[in-house]
Amino acid sequence: MNGGVYSAIQRSIEDATGAEARIDSRSSASGGCINHAEVIELVDGRRFFIKTNSQCPADMFQREAQGLAALVGTRAIRVPEVFGLGEQSGTLFLILEVIESGQKSKSFFETLGEQLANMHRTSCERHAEGYGWEDDNYLGSTVQKNSWCDKWLEFWKEHRLGFQFELARKNGHADSRFNSLADKLMDKLDGLLVCDEPPALIHGDLWNGNYMVGTDGEPVLIDPAVYFADREAEFGMTTLFGGFDGRFYDAYNAAWPLADGSEDRIAVYRLYHLLNHLNLFGASYRQDCVSIMQRFA
Repeated sequence: MNGGVYSAIQRSIEDATGAEARIDSRSSASGGCINHAEVIELVDGRRFFIKTNSQCPADMFQREAQGLAALVGTRAIRVPEVFGLGEQSGTLFLILEVIESGQKSKSFFETLGEQLANMHRTSCERHAEGYGWEDDNYLGSTVQKNSWCDKWLEFWKEHRLGFQFELARKNGHADSRFNSLADKLMDKLDGLLVCDEPPALIHGDLWNGNYMVGTDGEPVLIDPAVYFADREAEFGMTTLFGGFDGRFYDAYNAAWPLADGSEDRIAVYRLYHLLNHLNLFGASYRQDCVSIMQRFA
């Protein structure tokens, strides 16, 4: 990055904190496969986590900050504080609190399950607008369509599975067998996805790379793709790559039990994330998509 970007970052920190901000040092950090990430340290010892990208959509960091603010609003689970965002010389930047990593407490997964259930429940009680979100956002680098729908089934068909199936066709992943299974599954969703609960705010991309452990051993959520959903949709991603101890699911169900038949519905929600990985990363995810479609079609 050029010096102008760092100058803009310093100004943003000064605006957010009211204190002079002069960068003393920078070090690379893990930031996923989309953005460049680093930690900066100021001459006064304060540290900030910086994401930058010169090729992503212009609103990507704005949507991430918006999602973090929504999670903060539930007062249920910790997320990094946002200190600013902006653009300089074609480079977008997002300034976040540095989360210092610690060791999981003995009750880490129980706490995560309880806090997630509380987040879902609290947001249900405060929301009455429907399924979706105030803006489209991003699942990885894929646009996630969030136009409001009164009916969950309509939302999931149009903005989740239908959208990803169409991307798969455009990306050359859908042969006649794939399309036939997709059509059959879409026809059967009415009987599969029964939702009798109000919409809940979900993280939306909750895999094991999107939670951290703070120095107190407690959970911290990062990189959300929020929207109001059937809360069971949250578990489509948690069950994709593992990394969530059984105690997490037990604690969630103890706090707010999932309805009977949730295992099948969660598999359909997992398909959405598998399709997104198919469209982002290629054919290695195709058979996993086909297997779920075959299971229900």
